[in-house]
Amino acid sequence: MKKIYLVRHAQASGQSFDAPLTKEGERDSLRLIDFFQGKVIDAIISSPYKRAIDTVTPLANHLGIKIFVDQRLSERVLSNQSLENWKDRLKESFDNFHLCLEGGESNAYGLKRASSLYSDLLQSEKSNFLLCSHGNLSTLFLRLFDHNYGYEQLLQMTNPDVFEITVSENEKSVKRIWED
Repeated sequence: MKKIYLVRHAQASGQSFDAPLTKEGERDSLRLIDFFQGKVIDAIISSPYKRAIDTVTPLANHLGIKIFVDQRLSERVLSNQSLENWKDRLKESFDNFHLCLEGGESNAYGLKRASSLYSDLLQSEKSNFLLCSHGNLSTLFLRLFDHNYGYEQLLQMTNPDVFEITVSENEKSVKRIWED
């Protein structure tokens, strides 16, 4: 059996690669230490974005676990252009998984990244993983286990948010376990 804790990063000051956590985000990153008390974690894997790494660093330090950085957990870029109607375009990308805006990546490609990482986790000798990523990519990762995850579920996610994914030979389950 594999257990995957999928963490959406804590509140950040922006969307850039190096955007730091806000004061509230820093407090929430410390809350993760108590939140994961008693849960087994064999490996912590994070997006390379500063806000994701900073979200799990206090927990990793507390557990004495090294954070592995994996590009496949990077946020899905909708477009490299500034879009006034970005929410409409984001929704459109969930309606059409192959939609690829200028300088961006489609949800189909993001799902392929998530699936590749999941395959590697299944092959690992380790059993209990904590992944830290971003809203859009996390939604796509969750979709691997429950096809109901999409645009509306993305909008309902909090910063941070935590989902528990359990994978056994006969069953896959997802449940949101973070308490706001």
